[in-house]
Amino acid sequence: MGFESLLVFLFVGGVAGWLAGLIVRGGGIGLIGNIVVGVLGAFIAGYVLPKVGFAFGGGIIASILNAMIGAIILLVIVRLIRRA
Repeated sequence: MGFESLLVFLFVGGVAGWLAGLIVRGGGIGLIGNIVVGVLGAFIAGYVLPKVGFAFGGGIIASILNAMIGAIILLVIVRLIRRA
């Protein structure tokens, strides 16, 4: 993975984590936390969404949407575990 790819990966993760934090109230956990949530969300979405037959296509916007959906799933699961 080149330096440019790493920057795009971190940018997509950061934006997706930030958007997920806005959607899931109280889910925002700072810049580094948002990047981590977004990157983990991208992995979750990459696994779950094809299994249910859902895909956005290619491009940066589709990548952000996929990662955001995965990040929302991750934040909801974390919130449920914290309440238990």
